[in-house]
Amino acid sequence: MSNGLVTIFGGGGFVGRYAARALINAGWRVRIAVRRPNIAGDVRLAGTPGWVDLVQANIRHKASVTAAIEGADAVINLVGILYQKGPQSFDKTHREGAINIAEACVKAGITRLVQVSAIGADPEATSNYARTKGEAEVALRKILPGTVILRPSVVFGPEDNFFNRFAGMAAHSVSSFLPFLPAIGGGKTKLQPIYAGDIAEAIAAAVTRQDAGGQTYELGGPRQYSLVELYRYISSTVDRKRYALPIPFLIAKPLGLTMGAAWRYLLFGLFGAPPLSGDQVESLKHDNVVADGAKTLVDLGITDLESVEAIVPSYLWRFRPYGQYNQSSEA
Repeated sequence: MSNGLVTIFGGGGFVGRYAARALINAGWRVRIAVRRPNIAGDVRLAGTPGWVDLVQANIRHKASVTAAIEGADAVINLVGILYQKGPQSFDKTHREGAINIAEACVKAGITRLVQVSAIGADPEATSNYARTKGEAEVALRKILPGTVILRPSVVFGPEDNFFNRFAGMAAHSVSSFLPFLPAIGGGKTKLQPIYAGDIAEAIAAAVTRQDAGGQTYELGGPRQYSLVELYRYISSTVDRKRYALPIPFLIAKPLGLTMGAAWRYLLFGLFGAPPLSGDQVESLKHDNVVADGAKTLVDLGITDLESVEAIVPSYLWRFRPYGQYNQSSEA
């Protein structure tokens, strides 16, 4: 017997796959709502037949949202973008999409909505990413006051876009001639990376625990690092000597704006995410760590957190010159 049905918007993404497994382990059936179900079929492996279903939905389209939550007992919104591409703008994806989901929940009589936001979300933020995330939080509190808001810091895991990205940069052949990693603003920004599996446990707890309703939780891992410290750790882990190259915000901002515009309007996102965007530069002006006095994973009953040092080496080995083998074995 299951506890009920949970619809996960964006469930085919990085964190969504972990969330599906955590919810099934907690006794929930899951419905994965994604724009392209044809590339999310592997999510079915999260549970036995009948416990995982895939449906097509786009949170910018109200009709598809309504259809995706039909018969659900709870809803999770995991949809988020780090850069804008075509019709997928920060405003339409983060703010309007979240509003569409909340309004559909109210009409369907669903009282438990979990919104995965981000540390730093603030309607007054200078970063469009953080601003629209913050505006979504404000709107959801008005539409469905019982919404549970989870704000994670940088997320890590085998499929992440942080450690993999910078390890790839360190391993790139160009780095042999320019052995640097860009340290925006001097690399002093503090981050508190959290494992995707721990976020998934938080999501399962937010759906299940009655005392979580209407609360906001900030999710960070067991340790804080500066950007430069993480660069050093990545370089050491992949065994490639790379140095942090300080780039002042004054230089990084126009560089990021140019790259972001070129990737969106000239290259049309054909080559994935831009190396840097103006919005990312704005985000790096502020630390991305759990605030003093905030409710945390501990308040959700989650205390045994995975560390960067325990998980990251298990998937960054592929960026080493000698792969998964010990260096001494090459001799």
